[in-house]
Amino acid sequence: MTHVTRRIGKFIAVAIVAAGCSAGGFHAAAQAEEMSGDAVKGKNLYLAVGCFMCHGRAGQGGAMNYPAPPIAKVEMPAEAFVAFLRDAPNDMPAYSAAVLSDKDATDIHAFLQSLPGRKPAKDFPLLNQ
Repeated sequence: MTHVTRRIGKFIAVAIVAAGCSAGGFHAAAQAEEMSGDAVKGKNLYLAVGCFMCHGRAGQGGAMNYPAPPIAKVEMPAEAFVAFLRDAPNDMPAYSAAVLSDKDATDIHAFLQSLPGRKPAKDFPLLNQ
């Protein structure tokens, strides 16, 4: 099994566990409170730990050794986002809980969710000629 296949398998496993936990009987209000983040603190952390160096200041994506994906409006729940940061793929550094707490990671997730995200192609006149 290749390195990429193992990473994708781990990501899928994390997503399944996160989905199972959210449907597994946790009290919704307690879970929302536990995994809600502060977007202002998240922005400061995003800049402080260097996420912007690859993903851009507005989560628009960029490039380092290869294209870094846009992460504004990231489409994974906070729990899966935190798990993803713990075992990051490719050249992305993994952030242990000793380096970035779950609360800090949740704050970064809240910041990413507060960003406008990508515009559809129809909003770019040059692409519609």
